[in-house]
Amino acid sequence: MVTPRRTRVEAVGEGAAVTTLELFFDLVFVFALTRVTDWMADDPTAEVVLRGMLILVVMWWSWVGYSWLGNVAKADEGLIRVGMLVAMAGVFIASITIPEAFDDLPGGLSGPVVFAVAYFVVRIVHLGMFWICSRDDPQLRGQIVRWIPSVVLGTVLLLLASQAEGWVQTALWAGALLGDYVGTALAGASWRLNSASHFAERHGLIIIVALGESIVSIGIGVAALPVSWPIIAGSVLGLAIAGAMWWAYFDVTSILTEHALAEATGERQIRMARNGYTFLHLPMVIGIILMSLGLKKALLYIGGGEGHALSDPLYGIPLAALYGGAAIYLFAHVWFKRYLIGTLNVERIVVGVVLLAITPLVALVPAVVALLVLALVLCGLVAYETHRFRELRHAVRHGSHAEH
Repeated sequence: MVTPRRTRVEAVGEGAAVTTLELFFDLVFVFALTRVTDWMADDPTAEVVLRGMLILVVMWWSWVGYSWLGNVAKADEGLIRVGMLVAMAGVFIASITIPEAFDDLPGGLSGPVVFAVAYFVVRIVHLGMFWICSRDDPQLRGQIVRWIPSVVLGTVLLLLASQAEGWVQTALWAGALLGDYVGTALAGASWRLNSASHFAERHGLIIIVALGESIVSIGIGVAALPVSWPIIAGSVLGLAIAGAMWWAYFDVTSILTEHALAEATGERQIRMARNGYTFLHLPMVIGIILMSLGLKKALLYIGGGEGHALSDPLYGIPLAALYGGAAIYLFAHVWFKRYLIGTLNVERIVVGVVLLAITPLVALVPAVVALLVLALVLCGLVAYETHRFRELRHAVRHGSHAEH
């Protein structure tokens, strides 16, 4: 990519590492994920969780666009650096407005309007930066032109949603996000992917960010309660659950899929990046955030908060989020691996189905037992896979790549 010096846009090379500015950029998403979880936990009804997921998808769409931009032009150089910092401000303002994204609170500015305008700023800066990067690349410029309608549709619908209420507002949000995803899929696969390792690393880091939110939820759930043995036990179980989810992604899967992405070329590589990372990492993040909601409520029950006793069961939406989130995460892993490397991880499908099947049963036992069961199931899956595929795992992690 050759651009005039006055724009100071520097192309990313193969094997590039994630920049410190991109890590800084991710900090606002840590805050955004925390806000989404806290907002849902305050009133965990089905409607609130649905709206929380819609907000999460908007946050994801804001983040993922800059993961592509940072793979074309270095994020910490020249004009792109300025654009990233402006986008950070937009995401941060949207994040602090999350509790008012649907229903405006008394006083001050209109929350839904502020959220929609902040999202518009994030999208328009992203589009402008990509337009500059493509000035000497007709193929990329053509791709951007085909993609613009989906950007316009999604942003306009979200702005319209800020003026609506009830189911109409929710439907407009869903339409905005659907338009973005469908439009992106139909716009073609003529994007640029300059560094497969950088792209895979960026998406691995966002999984870390989401898992970090699960740990934050454990702490926040009991922050105002006096420490006790049940709280210590629940916290350890929560960390075991988060650790098993980390292991499921980073032990082997992330290595194999990055290798497959690096070996692909042309439009096939772009489709793998778009479908496997941009699209299929979203349900992984959704699963983690739902699980974080369940962890936060479970620790609150275990610690005796809000009038609960240690023997009280976790039930309803929080329990469904805890077990369902873990299942969604596993199913997304299966689809991700299937798409990128062609293997079908039957073990994770079975465990995901088992988690969904036993959810009504664990609603009958104390919350700490529900956490214990989930931790045993997920850690058992990790132990089984580690033992069964130990030779292939060793080859992937310490030798040549092998299909798992």
